[in-house]
Amino acid sequence: MCGIVGILGKHEVSPIILDALQRLEYRGYDSAGIATVDDGRVERRRALGKLINLSDLLVHEPLKGKAGIGHTRWATHGGPSVANAHPHHAGRVAVVHNGIIENFRALRDELRADGAEFTSQTDTETIVHLASSFMQQGMSPLDAARATLARLDGAFALAFLFEGEEDLMIAARRGSPLVIGIGDGEMYVGSDAIALAPLTDQLIYLEEGDWAALTRTQVIIHDAHGKIVTRPVTRVAVENTRVDKSGHRHFMAKEMAEQPAVLQASLGFYLSADFKKIELPEAVDFKDADRVIMVACGTAHYACHVAKYWFEEIAGVPVEIDLASEFRYRTPVLTKKTMVVFVSQSGETADTLAALRYVKDRVAKTIAVVNVSTSSIAREVDAPLPLHAGPEIGVASTKAFTAQLLVLALLALKAGMDRGQLDAVTCSQHISTLQSVPEYMTQALNHDEDYRRIAETLASHDDVLFLGRGLMYPLALEAALKLKEISYIHAEAYAAGELKHGPIALIDKDMPVVVFAPRDSLFDKTVSNMQEVMARGAQIIFLSDKAGHDKAGQSEHAITLPSVPSFISPFIYAVPAQMLAYHTALARGTDVDQPRNLAKSVTVE
Repeated sequence: MCGIVGILGKHEVSPIILDALQRLEYRGYDSAGIATVDDGRVERRRALGKLINLSDLLVHEPLKGKAGIGHTRWATHGGPSVANAHPHHAGRVAVVHNGIIENFRALRDELRADGAEFTSQTDTETIVHLASSFMQQGMSPLDAARATLARLDGAFALAFLFEGEEDLMIAARRGSPLVIGIGDGEMYVGSDAIALAPLTDQLIYLEEGDWAALTRTQVIIHDAHGKIVTRPVTRVAVENTRVDKSGHRHFMAKEMAEQPAVLQASLGFYLSADFKKIELPEAVDFKDADRVIMVACGTAHYACHVAKYWFEEIAGVPVEIDLASEFRYRTPVLTKKTMVVFVSQSGETADTLAALRYVKDRVAKTIAVVNVSTSSIAREVDAPLPLHAGPEIGVASTKAFTAQLLVLALLALKAGMDRGQLDAVTCSQHISTLQSVPEYMTQALNHDEDYRRIAETLASHDDVLFLGRGLMYPLALEAALKLKEISYIHAEAYAAGELKHGPIALIDKDMPVVVFAPRDSLFDKTVSNMQEVMARGAQIIFLSDKAGHDKAGQSEHAITLPSVPSFISPFIYAVPAQMLAYHTALARGTDVDQPRNLAKSVTVE
């Protein structure tokens, strides 16, 4: 979601902060701003829209100072506007904020009664007025920040800057991630490592409830109880934070193309040297599990739907799947034999993190499938399983999704072995099958012209239906989500057998229907459902392998995908799900990497 950058530097910081904010564009935003302290005074520049607008403003109205904070805002309280853009400033205090202050209305009323004048609709402005009021009572910046944090309810990552204090910054986190970077006589604050990548490779990840006082030469961290604590310094490899398109038109295109290499790297990490055994942390043991609960949001949630088929078929263990945003608002039945798997690309998804904290000490073990090994979720579970996908910048997840599928497939095989449902020979055969995935995905990616041609048809419609059965049903759901996310076309997905229970009423000649139908045990039933759709005049886009096309007959809009074992078909059919959405978005002229209203990492509820 929102991006934060703070610098106590040796040089003019506004161009450095602007550059860092550009590396956070992938998080999604609608306005941006920078504040600095120069000659004891806070000055700021804010602009609506893309960072180029802020850059233009800084050309005409330069911002001096060697201490500063910057922000890319994704609107929550109050629409996109210059007045609502961060940093916010009142009295001697400037603040940037990611998160939501839940008690801001009560605080605002209290502050207004004391004479505070608000100029925005945001919850964040309450923070600067509150801190300013404490300083007017004679408190030091440090004490004012501490008193302010004590009054806030909700989730936040914060960076404070103060007039008259050119060598002081306060950083705090509760519910939203924040990292401190250590330089040579400089200090940095960022929403994630990517923001700080060119500045330093030495990072301190603040833990839940931490707040820190920074100068150019030291960091003093207090925990949630106010006790001074030491947090480890982590060295982050530069290649893990590199952000570039590598010659591709969009990050999404690059990340789709990277999938075979990503899966190969992940296999290398989780398999033994001879590629015959799965090597996972000791805490990953399903022997006595009575069931598995999987918790995730969005695309990660659909990865869990695929994994449910694998776990139940291979390991014989019942699986429940929960949307993280709903999970803890009912009363889930948990036991000390329940294994809970959390899936999140960022490892900071607010609802998923809250669900993790809800189940702590109530279940046997918690496992996380995450792409960021230093994230909150990775640090708080019993067994973190990193994806090794590298930074994913495009808002619509691609390589992280297929990497999630791979790790979940390996987990299912491990569960089968632990529970005696799978022998070593059969497990080895499945592992061998997984090793073929990168090659088959490369073949599926090599249909660019076919995807482009079909996308031209989809782009001229306002509604699209996706159908699949078995393992292809979650892929249909994912394909519909991708199309909605980046092309803004209304799309729905159904298990094909559900058509006659209502959705078939939608079908007419203006409704394109995309059918996922590999030649598997459900192929004949899927084709029967497709025939019902064709009889009502719908345009069919048929995705199958050669055997499937030979049996069903060629249709006008068809793509022939590799023939693969059913176990790995979700990997292969993820490619057209992504590529059709990508080329449709191109045809409609939408912003592929930063679609409207969306953020890469949802760090607030």
